[in-house]
Amino acid sequence: MSMNNLGIVKRNIVRTDRAVVEKLSRFGVATIHEAMGRLGLMKTYMRPIYAGAHVCGTAVTVLLHPGDNWMMHVVAEQIEPGDVVVAAISADCTDGYFGDLLATSFRARGAEGLIIDAGVRDVKDLTSMQFPVFSKAISAKGTIKATIGSVNIPVVCAGALVHPGDVVIGDDDGVVVVPAAVASQVADAAQAREANEHEKRTKLAAGVLGLDMYKMRDALEQAGLRYID
Repeated sequence: MSMNNLGIVKRNIVRTDRAVVEKLSRFGVATIHEAMGRLGLMKTYMRPIYAGAHVCGTAVTVLLHPGDNWMMHVVAEQIEPGDVVVAAISADCTDGYFGDLLATSFRARGAEGLIIDAGVRDVKDLTSMQFPVFSKAISAKGTIKATIGSVNIPVVCAGALVHPGDVVIGDDDGVVVVPAAVASQVADAAQAREANEHEKRTKLAAGVLGLDMYKMRDALEQAGLRYID
């Protein structure tokens, strides 16, 4: 990271078009990941704090430091309706950076949820609020406010590069990042994939075997598979 990116708040970012975000919101993370050529997934340790949590929105990014959530209050001001806050940490940390009070503030600004490569707390309250959070850990350990980071710079969150304005989608299967430049194409590809899967699901429900639907029998035979009675 260049020194120029330390201690700055970028106020004006270009967000992915709302209609494209809305279209992407109809699809699951697995479908979007496949439609994008199997790219953009965050690491598998990123989990929803409650089952069934789903989030889709434009990224507002924040770089935090270990054990310090000062910049969470700074990023709150930059949230616009439809945004998802994506929080990266400058070094590994699992402290509880975020709880129900910050969630209340974020929601008042129109935030759809939070993706954070660290810990969160107040899970019971966040769950009753139905405020979607995807995190690396749950931890009651609090943080201090002493070191400045940055807002709306490119960050690497749980192994995925996120630029402000990209689309971020999270569900029970994980979190995927769709770069703004390809979001429209990915939405179209996801829709095509979903239609194709619907057709397959209908056949499988009718009892057709994958062996036949995918024409696997000849290839299995050539690979040496033998049936014995």
